[in-house]
Amino acid sequence: MPSVSAHVALTLAQHVDAVFGVMGNGNAYFLDALETQTDATFTAVRHEQGAVVAADAHFRASGRIAAGTSTYGAGFTNTITALAEAVQAHVPLVLVVGDEPTSGPRPWDVDQIALASAVGARTYTVGRTDAAATTVIAVEHALTYRVPVVLAIPYDVAALEAGAVPAAPAPRLPAPLAPRGDFAEGMLDEIAAALRDAERPFLLAGRGAWLAGAGEALGALAAQTGALTASSALGRGIFPDARYDLGVTGGFGAEGAMELVRTADVAVVFGASLNQFTMRFGDLFAPGTRVFQIDTAPAATHAHVGGFVRADARLAAEALVARLSSPSSPGHTFGDATGLAGATPASGGVSGAGSAAVPTRPWRETVDVAAARAYEPGDELAPDGRLDPRSAARRIAELLPDDRVVVSDGGHFIGWANMYWPVAAPDRMMMIGTAFQSIGQGWPSVVGAALARRDATIVLTSGDGGGLMAIADLESAVRAAGGRGMAVVWNDAAYGAEVNLYGLKGLAEGPMRIPEVDFAAFGAAVGAEGVVVRTLGDLDRLAAWAEEDPATRRFLVLDLRISGDVIAPYQQEIIRVNS
Repeated sequence: MPSVSAHVALTLAQHVDAVFGVMGNGNAYFLDALETQTDATFTAVRHEQGAVVAADAHFRASGRIAAGTSTYGAGFTNTITALAEAVQAHVPLVLVVGDEPTSGPRPWDVDQIALASAVGARTYTVGRTDAAATTVIAVEHALTYRVPVVLAIPYDVAALEAGAVPAAPAPRLPAPLAPRGDFAEGMLDEIAAALRDAERPFLLAGRGAWLAGAGEALGALAAQTGALTASSALGRGIFPDARYDLGVTGGFGAEGAMELVRTADVAVVFGASLNQFTMRFGDLFAPGTRVFQIDTAPAATHAHVGGFVRADARLAAEALVARLSSPSSPGHTFGDATGLAGATPASGGVSGAGSAAVPTRPWRETVDVAAARAYEPGDELAPDGRLDPRSAARRIAELLPDDRVVVSDGGHFIGWANMYWPVAAPDRMMMIGTAFQSIGQGWPSVVGAALARRDATIVLTSGDGGGLMAIADLESAVRAAGGRGMAVVWNDAAYGAEVNLYGLKGLAEGPMRIPEVDFAAFGAAVGAEGVVVRTLGDLDRLAAWAEEDPATRRFLVLDLRISGDVIAPYQQEIIRVNS
């Protein structure tokens, strides 16, 4: 007869097709049932943190919920940092763990419910008679609230016979949040009027807009209003017309692009939290800019917001398109807003009854967007003789396959990929660790992304500090991605962020320095091809690798020996604020 663990595995497999983890006493029966009785794919990682990181990356890359698993006690405590990151980043996943027996804790048990709660994750504990139903409730909770949940199997319950697996209902998911009430409708009217009258309109979108499927509607709205567009770091690529997109806002933004944003007279923000980095610590918009925000958060998330609508980004954008397309709406529209119900194309001049004189060309056609979003090219070598990370990032961008999905660890180096490597859509650039300000989650991110996007080249960008912290799962990344994967390690022999923030203040630098590590040799030890890169010419190997058949080439590790003296602009911004 099926055990309690089998009830969990069989029910979970109806909603999850990928599980990542490390086997131990507490989850052995669960993994046995998963492997022998379901079609779900189990991928082993080498550290329990990697189980959660891989499940996190899988969702970010595909939009499909995944699961991690570990044993109780030490296995569970190893997941806490990654669990906190998923909470902070609003990533739904299920972490299946063993737990103390129902008779009470043993000497090696800890209060796992309290630990999970401390970082914001709820725990559901299964029993002999309710394992299937509790599993569905856990999946429903994760998807409804976009958070990770812990599904615990007590040690003395795991192998108990539980009878036939009952039919479990599908999780109930909430409908998209539509604007409700007179206040919301009135504010949408006000936003539409502001956009209609704006001379320099600007639209900003974040990851929430991508999750809402708002890209097409936002493209139509930008075309109607002649707005320039940009995204948060997690929303890059959401606007369909790249010709008028300024790239990423905040510290990752090009200086010319950010200067244009400051000249906007009306800005509408969709599905972006407006954190301190996106907002350039309050300097993104000029004091005279009218800023509106549309988000599912209960209230505006920044003091500079003058009007707020709580709504799904797609529904709100479609509502604005309809308002601006209405023949009875005075004002002007620009461009082609076809493709949405109620939208009509405009020729680029004045439209609508009773409109006042307005520009005959939209703002976005009067500025050089390409020049504004250009970054510093850098020199081949920095004054200290090591590689300039700017020129290396620019050259790598020229060589990377177009189908790339970029996963990023945390650290000073995050500026280089985020600035120089454009991607086609928000689900092709993931920054796992930054929500919780952690490092060391890069290598297992490759595992989840590789399983989620079997049609893509997975590119890890990591520093030497984070790369060493997660080195156990270098082997997992090589095994999971094979020839579809590669890693760029920005090796400056230091914890670069700490050197920049505290070394410059005169603090002792010994704890901030790392003896230079040969990551190329690390990669070769687990079956990858490793290349030490000291000059731009050494990147010719990447050019050749990109042309090879992914089925026959090996995972590529590029060990970039970069200068730590070149400070990323976003880090310079942090230094300025902290001074």
